[in-house]
Amino acid sequence: MAAPYGRLIEAEPGIARLLAPNPSPYTSTGTQVHLVGTRELTIVDPGPDDAEHEEALLAAIAGRPVAAILVTHTHRDHSPAAAALRERTGAPVIGCAPLALDGLGPGAESFDRAYRPDRVLGDGESVPVDGRTLTAIATPGHTSNHLCFADEGSGVLFSGDHVMGWSTSVVIPPDGNMGDYLRSLEKLRGRSDRIYYPAHGDPVADPQRLVRGMLSHRLQREAQVRRRLAEGDRTVEQIVTSAYPALDPRLVPAAGASVLAHLLDLQERRLVQQDDEQWTLLA
Repeated sequence: MAAPYGRLIEAEPGIARLLAPNPSPYTSTGTQVHLVGTRELTIVDPGPDDAEHEEALLAAIAGRPVAAILVTHTHRDHSPAAAALRERTGAPVIGCAPLALDGLGPGAESFDRAYRPDRVLGDGESVPVDGRTLTAIATPGHTSNHLCFADEGSGVLFSGDHVMGWSTSVVIPPDGNMGDYLRSLEKLRGRSDRIYYPAHGDPVADPQRLVRGMLSHRLQREAQVRRRLAEGDRTVEQIVTSAYPALDPRLVPAAGASVLAHLLDLQERRLVQQDDEQWTLLA
């Protein structure tokens, strides 16, 4: 079935979603933009810089006032439409902090350099939304500036890319950090949210089960990395070849980033050591 690009779909009363036409191996069918409220709206993750998508989003808003444009993080499939939407609606851009991209190397290309928020939210700070309150939950890991937004009154969590409805999140150093990602998952596991609305994939109706599964998956992957080192692999490329057989070639860079993220986390915990591009198990 073709993805319903540009069509507003009600998720539950007061929450609707609109799919941007940016499918890829990293975004599933595309980026889900969430519209929260009825008489007055807040837009969560307005999506990519795409004129057709921006017009579809304005049509979905249908002239209703927009109180705020919330951004979970600044990957180019999430935040770039915020600037055009701010210009067209007058709503402030609120949410994650901009990143200092110097030093990220080629990875900087995946971030929105033009992102300029009107207000940065810290962990626990809130924004009123048409009778609701959305609270920022700091969840670094996928990116260092990632936030989720919780509607505490309804048990809804807008989980961005931290927890998605179709795949685990990619963690790409140096900005992405596996230790932070695992700690952020533990943070969400300690909550009692009813449902997650991620930016990619379907809503997550049993979020605690999924979060437990994601933590288990990451610990299994860490054990696999350590096992590959014990069996003689020494480079990221060797580990990827051994650990990800028959992987779609388009996803090899993401797998390499994930392995590197695990190795850097193990190094921080003094369980492995690095000599140039060679890695060795210590414990």
